[in-house]
Amino acid sequence: MPVVMLLIGASSVFAAEATQMWKCEAEENITEAQMKAMAGEWVKAAKAMPGGAGMEVHLYFPVAVNDAGDFDLWLVIVTPSFEDWGKFWDNYEGSPAEAIDMRNAEDGVACPDSAVFESVKIE
Repeated sequence: MPVVMLLIGASSVFAAEATQMWKCEAEENITEAQMKAMAGEWVKAAKAMPGGAGMEVHLYFPVAVNDAGDFDLWLVIVTPSFEDWGKFWDNYEGSPAEAIDMRNAEDGVACPDSAVFESVKIE
């Protein structure tokens, strides 16, 4: 019986949205419009990858910060499930999206830190 209960609990976790939040830094000469364009190019490549079709991507620019550390924006990736998230990241290395990511870092926008969250909507 405990095994059945664990499997039921695990299936609900994997059915939840997966949200990955990247803390990003940009050089001073990079504008918000440039950041949006860079992210748009990356999103187009990312959505073409396995697991990426249902992905949503948001940029969050801080307007008020209370000791949140040194960052310029958050890049937030939401996939419909952890299965989709896993398929996407399993295929990321060597992908066109990774190439764009590397080029964006060279051009002045880098997102070195992230965390993955289970997202549960509360109604």
